[in-house]
Amino acid sequence: MRWTRDELARAVSGDAQGPDVVVEWVTQDSREVADHASSLFVPLLAERDGHDFIDSAFDAGAVATFASADVEAPGRLVIRVDDTAVALAALGRDARRRLEGVDVIAITGSVGKTTTKDLLAAALGTTRRTHASERSFNNEIGVPLTLAQAREDSEVVVLELGARGLGHIAELCAIARPTVGIVTTVGSAHTSEFGTIEAVAEGKGELIEALPAGIDGGVAVLNAGVALVAAMAARTSASIVTFGAAGDVRAENIALDDELIPSFRVVSPWGNTELRLGARGLHLVDNALAAVAAALALGMAIDDVAAGLAAPVLSPMRMSLSRLASGARVLDDTYNANPMSVAAALRSLALMSAGHRVAVLGVMAELGEESTAEHLRMAALAAELGIRVVAFDAPGYGDGIEHVDTIEQAVDALGDLTDDDAVLVKGSRIARLERLVAVL
Repeated sequence: MRWTRDELARAVSGDAQGPDVVVEWVTQDSREVADHASSLFVPLLAERDGHDFIDSAFDAGAVATFASADVEAPGRLVIRVDDTAVALAALGRDARRRLEGVDVIAITGSVGKTTTKDLLAAALGTTRRTHASERSFNNEIGVPLTLAQAREDSEVVVLELGARGLGHIAELCAIARPTVGIVTTVGSAHTSEFGTIEAVAEGKGELIEALPAGIDGGVAVLNAGVALVAAMAARTSASIVTFGAAGDVRAENIALDDELIPSFRVVSPWGNTELRLGARGLHLVDNALAAVAAALALGMAIDDVAAGLAAPVLSPMRMSLSRLASGARVLDDTYNANPMSVAAALRSLALMSAGHRVAVLGVMAELGEESTAEHLRMAALAAELGIRVVAFDAPGYGDGIEHVDTIEQAVDALGDLTDDDAVLVKGSRIARLERLVAVL
């Protein structure tokens, strides 16, 4: 997206001070400025005040900055605003206005948002100029940034929407104005914020309520196999497409190879095709079906969709399989964890051909009152599947399993791994278990 000085000031109701420059990239991270020409730096207040990094951003090549505090930047463009976060949201709304007529697809759900986003972007990208959010840019910072970073000639934009409570997704939809909404599933994630699974469904369904109505309106893509998701159809006048075993778009003859890559036949109202998914895990079949449903609903040819899903660019630390020099295999699913994703990862590990299977599990955060019961349930599931558990700084998994507190202790607990071993490493972000994967 491209803005002049005066266009920026009008978009955010700010006061422009400094030279007239052209902005072609927007970031809140001063470390990214050097990678993009003509950057606007947005200093946000987080653990540190982003205003402290304005000088660094300009030194790295930024051509402009927002500022809500007094800053000295002679000869530089400073857009003075009352609140930089509010200004970023306003810039996102202006970017969305410029994308009028473009399909904006928003994805939410308790798990699977990022993988579905990656798969859908790959499917759409075979024939359409597609812009998708980076990593898990799914909040009040990431959503407007994604819109602002889109090219003005984009034909479709794919977003993730996360939430910490009721009303959050509605606020993001007011910025993004999605035309297509996908709900992957609803389960026991973030119940510490929402309280109950029903409240989680209420919050996720705000996306479906925000879709435009009418024959030429929006499309709601819903998981037919999850009752709380399927019920969201009553909350919209948009067209409905379902996916899953009982859905409009479904998978038949599913097979899984020893690298955990699924193959299956896609059956849909738009035609059928064979598909080999370029992502690991049986549980990702539903994510792929959601992507297929959305792409087909937008008029994509089913063979183009299948070609894209066969070779997606996936975000890191999600079901990534590596082989060590010893021949042991390590399944890196360390980006995050909740009971649904941990159970799916454990079942994937159980399907791998190995004489010994071990899961290094970190804490599952944000579960509230359900935390103790859910950690014990995961430990019991691992035992049922014949998987040894090493709990990393997570006493909630209970007695009868090994507990370690440091990366070094985890390495020692795994011992000398051989080509007969398969290791899953998984935990919530706060566990930072990607450190163990790097050491291994």
